[in-house]
Amino acid sequence: MTLFQQIALVVGMTAVTVLSRNLFLLSRKAMPLPARVKIALRFAPAAALAAVVAPELFLLTPLGPPWVKLGAAVIAAGYFFARRGILGTILSGMLAYWALSWISHTWA
Repeated sequence: MTLFQQIALVVGMTAVTVLSRNLFLLSRKAMPLPARVKIALRFAPAAALAAVVAPELFLLTPLGPPWVKLGAAVIAAGYFFARRGILGTILSGMLAYWALSWISHTWA
């Protein structure tokens, strides 16, 4: 791929990204969202979080065996549903991950 082709590719991808993300801003009048779309958008943050976290939990990575990560996730989720605290959820998950990782290394 030549330098010109690379520059053209980057410029084209930039144009497509800017247009697709800002198309609603180019309109002069307000575009109301249908009620079904508003309801569906409420689940977007949870879906994005699941898309980021799930592969790390279920795939074999250098971070250790899957049971260590799943165990830490279950403990963190249990803390969250019991107390509803973000800091405690992070700390309990990290402490559980550290403890389970230490156990997996000492038993191996």
